[in-house]
Amino acid sequence: MRIAMIGTGYVGLVSGACFSDFGHEVICVDKDARKIDLLEQNIMPIYEPGLAELVASNVKAGRLSFTTDLAVAVRDADAVFIAVGTPSRRGDGHADLSYVFAAAREIAENLSRDSVIVTKSTVPVGTGDEVERIINEVAPEKGAMVVSNPEFLREGAAIEDFKRPDRVVIGSENDKASEVMRQIYRPLSLNQSAPLLFVGRRTSELIKYAANAFLAVKITFINEIADLCEQVGADVQQVARGIGMDNRIGSKFLHAGPGYGGSCFPKDTLALLKTADDNDTPLRIVEATVQVNDSRKRAMGRKVIKAMGGDVRGKSVAILGLTFKPNTDDMRDAPSISIIQALQDAGATIRAYDPEGVEQAKPLLKDVLFSDSPYAAAENADALVIVTEWDEFRALDLTRMHSLLSTPLLVDLRNIYPPQEAARAGLTLVSVGKPNG
Repeated sequence: MRIAMIGTGYVGLVSGACFSDFGHEVICVDKDARKIDLLEQNIMPIYEPGLAELVASNVKAGRLSFTTDLAVAVRDADAVFIAVGTPSRRGDGHADLSYVFAAAREIAENLSRDSVIVTKSTVPVGTGDEVERIINEVAPEKGAMVVSNPEFLREGAAIEDFKRPDRVVIGSENDKASEVMRQIYRPLSLNQSAPLLFVGRRTSELIKYAANAFLAVKITFINEIADLCEQVGADVQQVARGIGMDNRIGSKFLHAGPGYGGSCFPKDTLALLKTADDNDTPLRIVEATVQVNDSRKRAMGRKVIKAMGGDVRGKSVAILGLTFKPNTDDMRDAPSISIIQALQDAGATIRAYDPEGVEQAKPLLKDVLFSDSPYAAAENADALVIVTEWDEFRALDLTRMHSLLSTPLLVDLRNIYPPQEAARAGLTLVSVGKPNG
């Protein structure tokens, strides 16, 4: 199959590279000439484990290429995927679909055959209808077919998720388009039984939002249970294990912490709420989830201040982990931003370290000193705070940390370290959802 991927952001680049690895001929398109130039030099615009190697091998094999010329990419494509950004729109929180609609119009202007147009971007219910209207308005004679195919990729594990998915959702109203999609994803059925779920286009669009909203609810639920655990002397990790062993609930996304962030959950929950509001169907649980999560991030800053005796003016705090999760350089809506802001507002100075996110963090975090190691960040600090659970933070030399810190205080917002280990190193440990929290 010949595939054009419009957009070389996170979704487009990972999807395009994986499709080419399936054996398809893929051209990735982006208007940003600098980004295309970097990709042709095998310099990735994002950090994702294994992506550079995957791109290089398929470029070498002649299956993957990059261009700024959309017309060339779509001319003979069997399928054209739209994978452009849909950020939250200022003012009302709805998804900004201007990039999607602009791409649809440009695709229609350059079609030479009855291609399948696939919306890979996360879009509200009904977007596919509008994309179809635009294409039929511009190129009614081409017979293009519009399909929804939402992505379910976790940053840091995106390649594995793409190649070994729980499911592939395809929203189609056309048998021919469905067959094209079946052929595109056929390699998945050769080595596993990943189900292809064919549904209506509007249903497909809603599945993506409903899935992300449910996971956001699950994270927020266990965070509120963590708060209760601290008040009653229970252990949230044991509570999570106990309820997660019930297969109706499951253990995933039951890890208490400073709240969710990233490129998906914050904007997708807001967009879902806007869709619900437009259709006079309030989603009260999702509304509460968004409110609780927003307040939790700054509350974690107050938790650090409380652990430091209630007054941090003139004190130094070492922050380990800036990105919203490990194995990515993504700083979008990262809890670290609100936590650091709360500490700075209270008069603290911040020294921070992150394995991959510093360059992305610098424009967002003002007056922060960035260090080149966890130990450099901890030197002479009055507290050490773990915000993101990078693997390299799971086996820190706590005895060395004790010798570097001015005050032997470890605030572990990811519950990496058990109290006994911290105590052996002479550190006072403050966790999340623990009796000592």
